[in-house]
Amino acid sequence: MDPKVLDAARAAFPPNPQAITLGAVVHDGQCAPEPIVRLPLSMVNRHGLIAGATGTGKTKTLQLLAEQLSAAGIPVLVSDVKGDLGGLAAPGEASDRVNQRAAETGFGWHGAGFPVEFLSLTGKLGAQLRTTVSSFGPLLLAKVLGLNDTQTSVLTLVFKYCDDKGLLLLDFSDLRAVLRYLSDEGAAELKEYGGMSKQTVGVLLREMVELESQGAEDFFGEPEFDLDDLMRTTPDGRGLISVLELRDVQDRPAMFSTFMLWMLARLYGQLPEVGDVEKPKLVFFFDEAHLLFDSAGKTLLQQIEQTVRLIRSKGVGVFFVTQNPKDVPNDVLGQLGHRVQHALRAFTADDEKALRAAARTFPKTKLYDLEETLTTLGIGEALVSTLAPNGVPTQPFATRMVPPASRMGPLTDGELRQMLDASAQVKEYAQDIDRHSAREMLEQRFAGDAAQPAPADAPPPPPVPSYAQGYGPPPQGYPQPGAAPPPPGYTQAPPPMPGGYTQAPPPVPGGYGRQHAPPPPPPPPPPAPRRGRAPKEEPGVLETVLKSSVTRSVATTITRGLMGALLGGSGRRKRGGLW
Repeated sequence: MDPKVLDAARAAFPPNPQAITLGAVVHDGQCAPEPIVRLPLSMVNRHGLIAGATGTGKTKTLQLLAEQLSAAGIPVLVSDVKGDLGGLAAPGEASDRVNQRAAETGFGWHGAGFPVEFLSLTGKLGAQLRTTVSSFGPLLLAKVLGLNDTQTSVLTLVFKYCDDKGLLLLDFSDLRAVLRYLSDEGAAELKEYGGMSKQTVGVLLREMVELESQGAEDFFGEPEFDLDDLMRTTPDGRGLISVLELRDVQDRPAMFSTFMLWMLARLYGQLPEVGDVEKPKLVFFFDEAHLLFDSAGKTLLQQIEQTVRLIRSKGVGVFFVTQNPKDVPNDVLGQLGHRVQHALRAFTADDEKALRAAARTFPKTKLYDLEETLTTLGIGEALVSTLAPNGVPTQPFATRMVPPASRMGPLTDGELRQMLDASAQVKEYAQDIDRHSAREMLEQRFAGDAAQPAPADAPPPPPVPSYAQGYGPPPQGYPQPGAAPPPPGYTQAPPPMPGGYTQAPPPVPGGYGRQHAPPPPPPPPPPAPRRGRAPKEEPGVLETVLKSSVTRSVATTITRGLMGALLGGSGRRKRGGLW
């Protein structure tokens, strides 16, 4: 190898026991067996990017960083979309490839497992992650629901209303109850907020139903996951690696990527300012990071950029893992101080353009042709540039990565089940809690309105007849309790008795003899005649018959026959004529 390249690498990466070992320098196809490319622990919270085409070794680089951070006593959270990071819990096994890579890089490899806790959005592959709807917030929820700007503003309005009225939004049933209330009985309460249309509420409810069908009811609720559980260390001083298993929800990328962002935002809100520290308190790894930024609105992108920029002072480092640097917005990419760029492929014009853009994001160097180097890197090799302890980025060096100490593959189903059964954290979050919240508050409000007493000036109820109070059956001819009233214009009369008499009602207990039915009410008086012309008399039977349509039709037919007989016909029509 060219001595100038090796000397430059040694100057860029001086010996540092408080650093992560990444690998050995490669130049012109030769690898120096000296693992000098390092990442100082004190600079890890300056964030980083791990990028590269599929199959170039990004996941193994993530695994290498996570296990060395754990060994240094730093807790780690990684998202495992494909299910192959569970091997962090088991020691790696020696093989020809591992031994060869260790010899090429001059790294003293030995297998080791690390403390791992598994988390899950569904509760099937780890401890159940939950959060409340209020804690999740309207912007992140709008991204998960796929709302446009107008619908997002309405959702923000609903959250603001609930905050002002003290309504707790714990799960989707609370949010659904509030939306229905504000679109109906409580619409008047939104005048000071601006109001919302029923069509928008319908969209929100439909999107919520779709998200619930994907399992949202599992992770919206209580008990809410305590983020302090992410920042634990073991008695021997190693940092806990929390693996968020996403195999069972990998077809819902917007959901899990936004949940990871919520955890990062909550950490930013909870952790105190610590400034520059010797090593970070926690390191996040966002795998498949492009899913986090796809379809993200301007407001959400601003929130992500602000969180990444400011959370450094909380002692938290963030690494995005994706295929191409262009997957990360420029405002976020500018906050990432460390770059581990695996090989890129240029099969199309767009790929070639992206390759040139990726090469220009590295510091300039005379040691490599960056565009050519990025297309000729092998599996497990990367172009690496890190921030030195003085904050200056190193020039990039092609690096052959050292092999991870843990298993480079997933756990078996039996191994995973055994770990879950023995986990106290899994048992702690297994049972959900349903406490008093917005849905119950609104139900109580409706029940209170229904139970209010009648006003003092309300008219008294009509007197209840004696038979309705239990003193004998009702008299015949009176409406039976529960029976339908007679049609309009009719009254219910008692049936006649044999001999032409009507049947009198039975005696009332405590009364004297039989009491007859009361006489019918007198007929209403005729309406007063209108002033002016006298009222028209009702037509008689003969007049009615003569004016009927049948009579007029018969008269017309007879008249036509008589007229034909008197005037005579025209004789038989001649043959051959027009008619």
